[in-house]
Amino acid sequence: MKTLLASTAIAFAAMSGTAMADAHSVTACLITKTDTNPFFVKMKEGAEAKAAELGMTLKSFAGKIDGDHETQVAAIETCIADGARGSLLTASDTSSIVTAVQQARDAGMVVIALDTPLDPADAADATFATDNFLAGKLIGQWAAAKLGDDAANAKIAMLDLAVSQPTVGVLRDQGFLEGFGIDLGDPNKWGDETDPRIVGNDVTAGNEEGGRKAMENLLAKDPMINVVYTINEPAAAGAYEALKSIGRENDVLIVSVDGGCPGVQNVEEGVIGATSQQYPLLMASKGIEAIAAFAKDGTKPQATEGKDFFDTGVALVTDKPVDGVESISVAEGKELCWG
Repeated sequence: MKTLLASTAIAFAAMSGTAMADAHSVTACLITKTDTNPFFVKMKEGAEAKAAELGMTLKSFAGKIDGDHETQVAAIETCIADGARGSLLTASDTSSIVTAVQQARDAGMVVIALDTPLDPADAADATFATDNFLAGKLIGQWAAAKLGDDAANAKIAMLDLAVSQPTVGVLRDQGFLEGFGIDLGDPNKWGDETDPRIVGNDVTAGNEEGGRKAMENLLAKDPMINVVYTINEPAAAGAYEALKSIGRENDVLIVSVDGGCPGVQNVEEGVIGATSQQYPLLMASKGIEAIAAFAKDGTKPQATEGKDFFDTGVALVTDKPVDGVESISVAEGKELCWG
């Protein structure tokens, strides 16, 4: 995994040279799902710092809640009207936003999806993201290995993001299932699997309260759930509270994705067994560099070799490593965490 992170860093270094051009008077937009999730807070910090370094103007927008599609559309329209040269977007509704994104591109903007690919992915000029399928696969492999022979009889709760099934949620969900050894149905959506080990799917809106309610709903279906996949660490914290309320917090494996400092702390404290860490500050800062390069000479960002997006790296964080699944320790995760 350290090799993966190192190679990603080399790609970043190669890319950044073209972006250091004179970017004065260039306006860029950052449009995130919310402005409260620590992941998006760190993303904004990265964008602000890089824009300041390059002398660019950054305008930031966010949905009121995760899933607030209308506010994101309005933000794109504002960016077009303001003459922005590019936009970084984490879309709440990855398919419905495509029309507005096309309008922005038609107006001469470069649009880069951050973290969450659009549907279709090529609706944006580029995607800068964690390999979300790999992030899910790592925690699935880890959970299966931790259970050993008992994985064959697991009872799994799937705590997803939203009923609209944004791509980031589908990729993590499907990656987890494949990593755990469960046959997928249509890999472009979740919920159509037939493996009896899956108790069910519920949605969390990516927050703690949503995670608690979703966990309660699935426990009502089967109180003996012993593996919980969660879309992110706030949802994982909510799931833990629901399990704790019935005395099950110590005999259920919870896995997640994000790698924020609160989440890594929860791994250390045993709330989460393992989490896949992603790097939002890097996503946003490299996105701003890409907009600067586009404003200078029309250069558009390129995908990582062998992938259809620019890969910003992922690492499994746990203090309970298993054979065959690369990971870093909680101490290492704390050095790289955010939020």
